[in-house]
Amino acid sequence: MAEKLILRALAGETLPTPPIWMMRQAGRYLPEYRATRAKAGDFLSLCYNPELAAEVTLQPIKRFGFDAAILFADILLVPQALGADLWFETGEGPRLSTVSRAQDMMRLKPADAIHEHLAPVYQTVKILAETLPPETTLIGFAGAPWTVATYMIAGRGTPDQGPAHALMQGDPATFDALIDLITDATIAYLLAQVAAGAEVVKLFDSWAGSLKGVAFDKYALAPTTRIITALKAKHPDLPVIAFPREAGDKYIGFARTTGADCVATDAAVDAEWAAQNLQKDGCIQGNLAPHHMVTGGQKLIDETKRIVSTFSNGPHIFNLGHGITPDADPKNVEAMVKAVRG
Repeated sequence: MAEKLILRALAGETLPTPPIWMMRQAGRYLPEYRATRAKAGDFLSLCYNPELAAEVTLQPIKRFGFDAAILFADILLVPQALGADLWFETGEGPRLSTVSRAQDMMRLKPADAIHEHLAPVYQTVKILAETLPPETTLIGFAGAPWTVATYMIAGRGTPDQGPAHALMQGDPATFDALIDLITDATIAYLLAQVAAGAEVVKLFDSWAGSLKGVAFDKYALAPTTRIITALKAKHPDLPVIAFPREAGDKYIGFARTTGADCVATDAAVDAEWAAQNLQKDGCIQGNLAPHHMVTGGQKLIDETKRIVSTFSNGPHIFNLGHGITPDADPKNVEAMVKAVRG
């Protein structure tokens, strides 16, 4: 345990070389992932096949030697476990049955009913806990309630999360009930991942940036705080990474208020600003722009070294500012890892 660099950084230790992993590190940019996904048949079948999901989780560890593996799953498995219809349109992404009125909530299951549906995910975690290299940390994850709600309300990803904002304004009782249900289900889901062997958990609030002012406090900050409080009530030493993407100035104090051990920053956040304003509250994760994994070259090396240097006076986990894209070149990932580790 003492040798796991991610856990040391999350505990507040400043390391001479930051540990490194990437969001979406198991994915379509890797030929071995594409081969395994073809074997599974489709994306959801891959998520619910513990052996194959564990296989793709391990692929970037074997190829790049990252310091952490993150469970291969999807944030929309929780809505499906709650009773929403979920499918993926080729080339277009996820589709869900929608929650747009109070009657739609009646079709959903209670939060404690999710475990039977999600049992294959927990089995994946167990396999990984047994097979990961001893120095590699296992990260579990879930989508934060606001982000998950945006998909459940719109039935798909949207550029401005307009349908969710409309329900928030037009029927706040239904909206609040949905946020509460997702929050409860997320607590149950993450606790089960920890019981199966996850050593760290991460909350992805990918659309937090579209919440402003009081709405951010109520629907990004407060649910994250409730989730982390519940997790740490049962597992006081469990490290939690929070990622309120595009939160801007709302990043300030986010870790301190929510109880998160680390805040992940998106690529738009200036590293010097983050070092001055955020790192005093604990570990920072981030935040190389994902396009460098496509373009590569000297700019990739220089930017990687700049970020490492800027965060070198405090606890830091090197990562991208968002997920790696399918058009990334694995050779650029190798170059980034080499630049981080010298």
